[in-house]
Amino acid sequence: MAKRISLFRSFVMFLFVLLPMSAAAADRFVSFNGGDLLLNGNGSATIYASANDCKGVLRAVANLAEDFGRVTGVNAEVGEDRQAAILVGTLGHSPIIDEMAKKRQIDASQLKGCREKYIITIVGGQLVIAGSDRRGTIYGVYELSRQIGVSPWYYWADVPVEHHDSVFVQKGVYTDGEPAVEYRGLFLNDEAPCLTSWVFNTFHTRYGGHAFYEKVFELLLRLRGNLLWPAMWSWAFYADDPENSRLADEMGIIIGTSHHEPMARNHQEWARHRREYGAWNYQTNQAVLDRFFREGIERMRGTEDLVTIGMRGDGDEAMSKDADTQLLERIVTNQRRIIADVTGRPARETPQVWALYKEVLDYYDKGMRVPDDVIMLLCDDNWGDVRRVPQGKERQHKGGWGLYYHVDYVGAPRNSKWLNVTPSQNMWEQLSLAYNYGIGRMWILNVGDLKPMEYPIQLFMDMAWNPQSVTSDVVGSHTEPFCKSVFGEQEGQEAARLLNLCCKMNGRVTAEMLNAQTYNLQSGEWAEVEGDYVRLEAEALRQYVRLRPEQRDVYQQIILFPIQAMGNVYSMYYAQAMNLQLAKEGNPDANRWADRVAECFHRDSLLCAAYNNEIAGGKWRGMMTQKHIGYRSWNDDFGPRDIMPRVVRIPDEMGKNVFAEHDGYVAMEAEHYYSKQDADGLSWACLPYFGR
Repeated sequence: MAKRISLFRSFVMFLFVLLPMSAAAADRFVSFNGGDLLLNGNGSATIYASANDCKGVLRAVANLAEDFGRVTGVNAEVGEDRQAAILVGTLGHSPIIDEMAKKRQIDASQLKGCREKYIITIVGGQLVIAGSDRRGTIYGVYELSRQIGVSPWYYWADVPVEHHDSVFVQKGVYTDGEPAVEYRGLFLNDEAPCLTSWVFNTFHTRYGGHAFYEKVFELLLRLRGNLLWPAMWSWAFYADDPENSRLADEMGIIIGTSHHEPMARNHQEWARHRREYGAWNYQTNQAVLDRFFREGIERMRGTEDLVTIGMRGDGDEAMSKDADTQLLERIVTNQRRIIADVTGRPARETPQVWALYKEVLDYYDKGMRVPDDVIMLLCDDNWGDVRRVPQGKERQHKGGWGLYYHVDYVGAPRNSKWLNVTPSQNMWEQLSLAYNYGIGRMWILNVGDLKPMEYPIQLFMDMAWNPQSVTSDVVGSHTEPFCKSVFGEQEGQEAARLLNLCCKMNGRVTAEMLNAQTYNLQSGEWAEVEGDYVRLEAEALRQYVRLRPEQRDVYQQIILFPIQAMGNVYSMYYAQAMNLQLAKEGNPDANRWADRVAECFHRDSLLCAAYNNEIAGGKWRGMMTQKHIGYRSWNDDFGPRDIMPRVVRIPDEMGKNVFAEHDGYVAMEAEHYYSKQDADGLSWACLPYFGR
């Protein structure tokens, strides 16, 4: 039975419909001080996995073995010994799991016909992880990793692993159930200069190769995701490294292409050969484009890849003015004919998505339609608010509806690429709204460089698995289990409070759009918001010094740096506002505020340099090189470096003595007289530091 709850946030009240809830995550079954089964009884844990099981499962098991090493100091041993402490397998691919199901030692009815589901239980003194399919098994493996203390963010945010000598499990049957959203993933986008620089410094390639993507794929799987739109500004996932696609398929990751990259082709594959291929125009260059599309489908044949159909202009632009719905429908018809021809199956058997992004939504509103089996991908407004939800009969569309959501954006009125500026409550409200209106087949999140979007990624992926697990009464505390898993029970609650405040305050305005005129100086608004950050940074620093040394790298990345970096930019623009106002009045204090602007501008470079070169021993070199100060238009093509805000200095000879009212009276230092007159033999003298 549906319930209705009133939610108060920042003086805003709205009603929200809650559907019946299911488990958000498996209950706790691991302990370190006793339980029903000791997993590492002889010093190291042992894991059984059949060589006949899916390759992605075997990779996950190998990672689990290393995770035991991170926790206990000794890697688990992996093999096909049926007496192993841990038995891992996929129903229909693992002989031992199939035998246990046949003997009813595990309840196969909980898995058969299910999508991406696992069960974890103890059978005859052994821990069994069984999956309905390969990703179900993989998620079960990584759930055990998470519960023994290895965070999904151990690599991408340097989350430390706490040592334990022994790992125990409790009796019971544990599962996350099935995911609510079928396709759940991330879009690496706007990747220059940060991600591209970091990849070059770390993996020594000028493109995203398989060594880099392996880390991305693993993170996705540990977060229970299954879909990736690879980076595409200057990289070409398929063409740059043929191992990329093979590795994705092996690990269990579904690859798609962005809203303007149809038919499993990367934009750069066309851009690099424009002279050879000609115009990106279906009206004048259909034969070449059809061949280009066919090659993409031939290359992805045999994978689970999700094919984007339709067509936009060259390079994320709108189609030409003479494009109409009839042309676009003809393009889709021809694309589906190619899909059927290449795969040898009806087009409906190859998953496809049509992105209703920007002007494409206008085509839909004008009557353009695609076949019923195609996923209809709706979008937010690029700033975190959903533009459209399906209404009435639209919700009966058999292919289902998806959502493309942004926490990073390149576009008007200004780019938003540097920091996370998404209030988590706003993301929760919009994702919940979308899901309750039937948008539940596909969710894809534009995460820019991936870092520093760790927390919004975590929230997005948790909700994609089960939107009802994050309700109105717990969304404000969603940061708490996340922070406790990262910083421990003792510091997790305070870290969660600071993270919530950081997300809230950073969401007021992006660093790229902030300037001296953003807040009112005369009313005291500027001083108030700048003071908010000063206090927040002080609180974060107090916690930082309490943390163990191994916790400080992740704390800097997720909490301290975002607070310090944005707070410093606020201080800089507040100082600029004061400088310009005082200079207008002829007040020599303008020079002091000009110095403050320069100090903050310099500190910004020091903060970013520390992120690049000091955190985790310089592991993230290049990741914090995004320009964010000096915007004059929507884009960041204003030069190689940030530009210090304009200040005005008052020459000494032009300075005036200015006296301000305070508490209802004006006080003047005696030496600041307008004129003086000495008497015969007597003169006025100034005695420094005399008086009150």
